[in-house]
Amino acid sequence: MGCRKPQFSGVREAAANISSGRGGYSAEMFQEDFPQFFNEAMICLVPPVMLEEFIRQANTAITPDKWLDGWRYSAGLYVAHQATLYLRTYAESSPDAAHAAATGATVGVVKSATLGDSSVTYDTDALTKATADWGDLNATQYGQILATRARLVGMGGTYVI
Repeated sequence: MGCRKPQFSGVREAAANISSGRGGYSAEMFQEDFPQFFNEAMICLVPPVMLEEFIRQANTAITPDKWLDGWRYSAGLYVAHQATLYLRTYAESSPDAAHAAATGATVGVVKSATLGDSSVTYDTDALTKATADWGDLNATQYGQILATRARLVGMGGTYVI
């Protein structure tokens, strides 16, 4: 085990571009930045416990020390992306397990439609291909904007000693 020299303290962490900081994005900021997620009475369309979870995730993933001036907008994009995905699966209640499971089905671009006996086929290949490297970020416009901004923020290299 070698001796750690004080002048090199933290160099490894800084070089690795690893952050332990947290953002301070809040529900109030989200309401101001993305009013489309609130009704006329200014009540969020996403349940409070889920909104707080998305905000916690954003404050961990989108840190001000890495995103600098773009931090607030990017944190909001993260929350908006997660809220959109959540709302796509939202249902007041479900009569049975099959209906509950259907709310989480992957939906892609309409590939074909038949009028007689009402048949619709979706092409999810574009969604799954596009999200291979970026998880679900390509599934919403908010996520796509965030992914584009993340590419710019992450353009610098990472080197771990």
